[in-house]
Amino acid sequence: MTDPKSIDGVLLQWGDRLFYPPNRLVRPREQPRLRPLSSRERVAWLRQRIEAAVVRRAPQVMVKVTGGGRGMKSIAAHLRYISKNGRLEIEDDEGRRSRGKEALREIADEWRYGGSLIPEVSHRREAFNIMLSMPRGSAQPSIVGRAAREFAKAELGDHKYAMVVHDHQANPHVHLSVRAESKTGRRLNPRKADLERWRETFAEKLRELGIDAEATRQATRGVARNYPNLWQEKARAQGRLRVDRPSRRAGAAAGRSRAASAAAWAGMAEALSRSSDPRDRLLARNCRATANQCREAALRGAADLSRASNAQEQPHPSRAVDRPDLTR
Repeated sequence: MTDPKSIDGVLLQWGDRLFYPPNRLVRPREQPRLRPLSSRERVAWLRQRIEAAVVRRAPQVMVKVTGGGRGMKSIAAHLRYISKNGRLEIEDDEGRRSRGKEALREIADEWRYGGSLIPEVSHRREAFNIMLSMPRGSAQPSIVGRAAREFAKAELGDHKYAMVVHDHQANPHVHLSVRAESKTGRRLNPRKADLERWRETFAEKLRELGIDAEATRQATRGVARNYPNLWQEKARAQGRLRVDRPSRRAGAAAGRSRAASAAAWAGMAEALSRSSDPRDRLLARNCRATANQCREAALRGAADLSRASNAQEQPHPSRAVDRPDLTR
């Protein structure tokens, strides 16, 4: 059997390629530094994440930027939409809760004048609309709301924001509208790395409340779903969507990510299978199964890409033109 320390070393080597450390920093100069984890703590954290991903298949959180307001006209319209025109309770960044149209007008005025003036119509995005949710049946609406509140304090505490919990639909979710300009004048500009960190923070806040939640990337899980944008969902419901978005992600970058994940899972499975601990050997079998799932996802993505490439090379029937025979 292999020395446990060498197994831990392999987990650190491959695990860093699959998972991000908790609350990783995207812009460390703009955020407070966190205490670095020791090697023992990192291994313990990685084992928890591995077990959640491949054994328990913990529910995955969703954090999505659904749009944003370019001026107070669209911001106020979104506040009316998420609060059902004031019928649902809306909570601001200071913890004040209110209902009614008058409360919405007060929030809008506070946003309009609370910093740089936001005009009625602006050429730039003055607010971001964020939605946080969990899969159906995985958490009570009140718990999702509490986790969203703690998430907003941790990630958006320097901004004015308003949140509304929607518990009247199939899966409870939270709408969060955030003023782009912070109280110190910095502007919010979320990128992919920020969204990944936001998912991790939201999952962490749910776990602190006793909910099994994870924020593992699709490539790490061997999943290749391509979720439609909000406008596509609305257009489909209204019968206006002309072209459906592909259901699976394809592309060279996606293929490389899945192949790298497969290699990492296989490497960890090999190390864990040599452990004297039966729990590690059980974990190894699950890691190996996930590696196979990642390989299959990579192959399906390559096949999708090949079919799309061949379809583009074929001449469109409507573009075919009969040319006169110029041979003599």
